[in-house]
Amino acid sequence: MELSVYKIDGKESGKKIVLDDTVFGIAPNDHAIYLDVKQYLANQRQGTSKTKDRGEVAYSTKKMGRQKGGGGARHGSIKANIYVGGGRAFGPQPRDYSFKLNKQFKQLARRSALSQKAKDDAITVLEQFTMEAPKTSEFTTIFKNLSIDGRSKVLMVLPENNSNIYLSSRNLQRVKVLTSSELTTYDIVNATKLVLVDATVEVLNKQLGHNA
Repeated sequence: MELSVYKIDGKESGKKIVLDDTVFGIAPNDHAIYLDVKQYLANQRQGTSKTKDRGEVAYSTKKMGRQKGGGGARHGSIKANIYVGGGRAFGPQPRDYSFKLNKQFKQLARRSALSQKAKDDAITVLEQFTMEAPKTSEFTTIFKNLSIDGRSKVLMVLPENNSNIYLSSRNLQRVKVLTSSELTTYDIVNATKLVLVDATVEVLNKQLGHNA
């Protein structure tokens, strides 16, 4: 697949870039995407939620009343979960939500997500550019020139870190800037539009192609 490379003024540069069919042209594996996104979200969870059970509540241990003859049910502790201030039954405990996926499976998920974006015509290739200083207004102008709707979630992927571009995008809620090494399946799926700097395509072809 070939895509035109655009300049930051929105005009075509005249160059074409080839998207590797083994990265951007496979049949998307929805289950691989699901598991990789699930793992990413699970790894973000702290797993520190905790409630006290009846053995941990600081309360009286005195028996509330005699065993028989009280006219009601027998009770042995005010720490029981049926009382206000008592321990909670089956409450959350600290746990680790993370789980493992092998490298090849995660690569398949990323290839599937990228192929789906290519299939949906949601990828724009941008010519390499630099910014002399962080400037959000100049950065948003690029998307206007590319006719990208301001309500769209945009993911821009750079071949390497550029602090001025990152700082220019930091205040924009619907725009995220990453390097190719930071790219995850979740980021791809979560974006409406993918903007790849031309050198990024070569990096992704090498990282995720069959020769990787």
